[in-house]
Amino acid sequence: MFETLKYLTGSAGASGYGSKSTGEQVTENCGDLHSITAIITGATSGIGAETARVLAKRGARLVLPARSLKAAEDAKARIMSENPDSEIIVMGLDLSSLNSVRNFVSEFESFNLPLNLLINNAGKFAREHAISEDGIEMTFATNYLGHFLLTKLLLKKMIETAKTTGIQGRIVNVSSSIYNWFSGDTIRYLGQISRNKLRDFDPTRAYALSKLANVLHTKELAQRLKQMEANVTVNCVHPGVVRTRLTREREGIVTDMAFFLTSKLLKTIPQAAATTCYVAAHPKLVNVTGKYFSDCNEASTSKLGSNSTEAARLWTASEIMVSRGSKAVFDPLTSTLDYDISIKQFK
Repeated sequence: MFETLKYLTGSAGASGYGSKSTGEQVTENCGDLHSITAIITGATSGIGAETARVLAKRGARLVLPARSLKAAEDAKARIMSENPDSEIIVMGLDLSSLNSVRNFVSEFESFNLPLNLLINNAGKFAREHAISEDGIEMTFATNYLGHFLLTKLLLKKMIETAKTTGIQGRIVNVSSSIYNWFSGDTIRYLGQISRNKLRDFDPTRAYALSKLANVLHTKELAQRLKQMEANVTVNCVHPGVVRTRLTREREGIVTDMAFFLTSKLLKTIPQAAATTCYVAAHPKLVNVTGKYFSDCNEASTSKLGSNSTEAARLWTASEIMVSRGSKAVFDPLTSTLDYDISIKQFK
């Protein structure tokens, strides 16, 4: 009851901010970000667009990858109209395609730019069951696996940038409290929904799985970065409940009614972007890693979300799924991952 009242009133937590804080407010004391180069996925609309706008206002150089270059150019134009001196690079990226992720990273590296900040924000909530070109359920492929590979391929650049500049690198994974709705065996369920023929597809459970994967990825990556003694942190955020284009595939009377009934709990987009902006830029977060944030304050995760064994298990499965020249085949009956290695992997 207390937490609900705190949320509704916007009472500040230990960070000095709360549910009613906005992205601009939480970055007021972050100083000049002109030395920061940031990649923000899903920045063409909603929370990602507001995050990009705020960071550009604070001086950061932005790289905006998107499936639609037109949408990315439009987002760039909106930011430039408010901040004419902003440096913004638009690039193509389809997170549901591992090949597209590799091509994006290759093109980005050709620019010889530093990379201080990676915000894995893009998200998809698909009502209809679909499989990616890599054989993975589409929501999971877009929300988690594409970001897993993107982070993996950009990590060397981030570590090098931190070492050269002395500025600690930051990775922000945007999750959702809906991850709590998932229970069961993560790999087994992913195997089930990654089958081409699926009778009963639950889009909400699939979305919850992808958001749980974001949380587990954060936990495992934080441990690995510590072991590497890399000057890069990774944290996870729940932006809050807000109606954005994420629900575009669920429009209709039921969705409209649900949002109407919960309107008092909804955040505005500037408020929803606040936690991401806080974790991405605030000086209080130096050396803070492997944590989960909600309403601009550190929050606890579920038992499954804090399970180190499950995090390591998902990491291993993810490495297999993104490996070149391999085909990941899930066996939902045994909850194992059969790995068919092709000769191309060794070339």
